[in-house]
Amino acid sequence: MENIFSTFAISGQGLSVQRQRLSAVANNIANANTTKSSDGKPYQREVIVARGATRSPFDHALQEQITMSGTSAFHAPNTRLDSNNPNAQIVTGTSVRDMSAPRKIYDPAHPDANTEGYVEMPNVNIVTEMVEMISAQRSFEANTGVIASVKNIAKDSLEI
Repeated sequence: MENIFSTFAISGQGLSVQRQRLSAVANNIANANTTKSSDGKPYQREVIVARGATRSPFDHALQEQITMSGTSAFHAPNTRLDSNNPNAQIVTGTSVRDMSAPRKIYDPAHPDANTEGYVEMPNVNIVTEMVEMISAQRSFEANTGVIASVKNIAKDSLEI
């Protein structure tokens, strides 16, 4: 029965990560036209990165020692490189910002336009966000399906 209960936990963690993804997508869509955030710059797209968190003391000791510098706009700075540990059962979602350059549109009448008449807009693409939303929703549905199936298996095994 322990494996059945661990399946509930794993699917529950998957549901949590997909909820985080849906929340980030909703936030991105809501701020698609925000030209000035609290730091005075255009809103930057939020991305949720899902990864397994290990329980190994060795991995925790190396957490700050082995890092990867951001070589792409989609890499999180100082990302931890985990070992291939079979005990990695906890799934976490980490929020990172897409550091790609903001879009520039020509609108000299806009209050946030620079001296050349360009406005820096957020790096949010609505079509990409909608695709991300559909993907997160389908993953959420798949995890709820797993929970329902495991529940039925457990119920049927008790009837034997």
